[in-house]
Amino acid sequence: MDIDVLKLRESFKEPYEIISTSDGKTLFLREWPPSETSSTAILIFHGITAYSAPYQMIGEALSKIGYAVYGLDLRGHGLSEGIRGDYPSKERLIKDLGETISFLKEKHANLIILGHSLGVLTALIASNFYLDQINGLILLSAARTARPGIYKKISILKKLKILFSSIIKPEKPVISYYREGMTGLENPLFNFNYTLRFMKIFSATKLRFPEQLNIPTILGVGENDEIFTVDSARSLFDEIPSDNKKFIILPGAKHAEFPESSWKELITWLISNFKLKM
Repeated sequence: MDIDVLKLRESFKEPYEIISTSDGKTLFLREWPPSETSSTAILIFHGITAYSAPYQMIGEALSKIGYAVYGLDLRGHGLSEGIRGDYPSKERLIKDLGETISFLKEKHANLIILGHSLGVLTALIASNFYLDQINGLILLSAARTARPGIYKKISILKKLKILFSSIIKPEKPVISYYREGMTGLENPLFNFNYTLRFMKIFSATKLRFPEQLNIPTILGVGENDEIFTVDSARSLFDEIPSDNKKFIILPGAKHAEFPESSWKELITWLISNFKLKM
């Protein structure tokens, strides 16, 4: 389905910012502002298929206790420009993240990155290149290995078709992303088709931490996560090269569904590490 991103962005009535990238594209940065100016900002990186809007609940919850919260629509997602479901290169992704981080650091002294699912990969890419500008990491719904059978295997013939099409036209989305229980199926701003080069950039095998994480880091998983078990998430947590880290299980939460009560321990961790009072 074709969507007019510019028209939708111009009609958007809630707070937002625009990032003008060095290659002339526009990235959309949704904003949940606190009642008073905050020195600490939280930048949310969304999961696959999604964009910033579905993070309204956590965005509002964190802004109400004093944090400035932003949600970035990745290039080709939500209200950002770009071919839907595509990223031209990992180098361009790195630049987009750096330009977004620099934009927010001009406004706020402290920046916390919150990555959810695919956004955990985004957060780790950012931390590998811009760690000196990041003050904390929140990693949600992530592990190296998924539950058996959660994704259907692609036939060899299908793989060959994807490869051939991607050689001829690398910017064409040729991979359909689907699993049982997915949300957003009726929302045109969700993506369900991706290019091969996008999927190569965002590969779970490339979950790589900086050699040393000298910032507060928390990794959480929903107790009812459909994709990752608590044990697999804890195994990823054990890899985090930091003495200042915490593992939490979000009560009642699924992979991408979080009841309001599930944020309690995360909020407590935030306040204890970043000095805001409830």
